Amino acid sequence: MQLHAIRAFDDNYIWLIDASDGKHCAVVDPGQAAPVLEYLDKHQLTLSAILITHHHHDHTGAIDELVARFGCPVFGPHNNIAGITHRLEDGDTIKVPDLPLELAVLACPGHTLDHIAFYAEPWLFCGDTLFSAGCGRMFEGEPKQFFSSLQRFRQLPEDTLVYCAHEYTAANLAFAKAVEPDNHMLDKHSQWVQKKRQQDMPTLPSTLALEAEINPFLRCHLQSVKDAAQIHAQTSLGDPVEVFACLRNWKDNF
Repeated sequence: MQLHAIRAFDDNYIWLIDASDGKHCAVVDPGQAAPVLEYLDKHQLTLSAILITHHHHDHTGAIDELVARFGCPVFGPHNNIAGITHRLEDGDTIKVPDLPLELAVLACPGHTLDHIAFYAEPWLFCGDTLFSAGCGRMFEGEPKQFFSSLQRFRQLPEDTLVYCAHEYTAANLAFAKAVEPDNHMLDKHSQWVQKKRQQDMPTLPSTLALEAEINPFLRCHLQSVKDAAQIHAQTSLGDPVEVFACLRNWKDNF
């Protein structure tokens, strides 16, 4: 199987999982139908499944049009998203039709309460929960929830490939440098990201090993990150959850 990034809107990636049989594929979080249909027509592929991580329209907007054409099942959170045919909960395992692929379902509330991720070693489709060098805004969850979701990802193998849904890496790195100006890995990765973007290429997937080195939201346990958060908040902070909450608020206004 192979993965391809289909661009949508200004900075979304719709991940296409190609069965490599020349016939079938699945897509993750299709917010727009046109770029997906263009790719499928160009490569003469049949859409066998749609995977949805959460309810935001830039991840679900193409469901109706794609299902109307292909009649494929739609796997997603156990809530009221229109068009979901298979409603999933934490711990479920799904077999993707026509693909040699089983995916574990991981609940990861924080960005939204209904957010789930799909995992099959070494792939993690994490929607807007984890970004390269960052994480999603906390629209619905609580800091403890969101922090726990990220910690759950950290328990996966370090060579896990992180397929998030937005090209936010450069902006996230700018914030990460404000938090840890002495982190030399940030400078090194920023140079790589700049070259990729100059070539109009994605900076994804990342890896959990890399994120452990550059992502402040995965580094809340470190004294350097805690110190930076305390200086920004102008108050003392306790456990890593408080540090995470401070970082998220800081990033929201960065």
